[in-house]
Amino acid sequence: MGFGDLRSASGLKVLNDFLSERSYIEGFVPSQADVAVFEALSAAPPADLCHALRWYNHIKSYSSSKAGLPGVKKPLGQYGPAGVADSTDSVPKVPAASKDEDEDDDLDLFGSEEEEDEEAARIKEERLAAYAAKKSKKPAVIAKSSILLDVKPWDDETDMKRMEECVRTIQMDGLVWGQSKLVPVGYGIKKLQINCVVEDDKVGTDILEEQITAFDDLVQSVDVAAFNKI
Repeated sequence: MGFGDLRSASGLKVLNDFLSERSYIEGFVPSQADVAVFEALSAAPPADLCHALRWYNHIKSYSSSKAGLPGVKKPLGQYGPAGVADSTDSVPKVPAASKDEDEDDDLDLFGSEEEEDEEAARIKEERLAAYAAKKSKKPAVIAKSSILLDVKPWDDETDMKRMEECVRTIQMDGLVWGQSKLVPVGYGIKKLQINCVVEDDKVGTDILEEQITAFDDLVQSVDVAAFNKI
């Protein structure tokens, strides 16, 4: 697996396609996986690779706190889609254990104590599972909000269709895009008015504005036109 050469157009294309259905390299929050891939890029992806550019600008915003992101940074070749040749250095192989070490591992000097520990752990897990099942019978209430955003272009020559496509590439856990329309604002200029539903604990207006304005060749500004709890 891998992205290939991220300093080449082909590598950036693989990265853009990979991020077309993902917000981050791994999982649903920024991590050291994003840092590893970000540091492999020599510059920001071009504007036509909107998925990669959106991700690049978002990770760039963590410039002062990348070290604090969760996870453990792995070799670059361990990230990305399967079937792509890895252009990074190969991962060093762990030497096989010697015959003497294998024989030592076969000696179970404390087998009885380990079995007792395993039994205690099993009982504890069963009790925790029973408690969790009891608590889960009462469904948790998920707070959601409906947000109407006004996305304003630079001028009347801005490609509004492409602007909406870029906005909808922003995907996060707890975010669902809804209907949209173009609203005239004067002098032939139209703004994109788009609705979304978010889970309050996962998505806020600040991160939405930050990621949308990252498409700075299309977007001049973003305003919250309406905010309603659901």
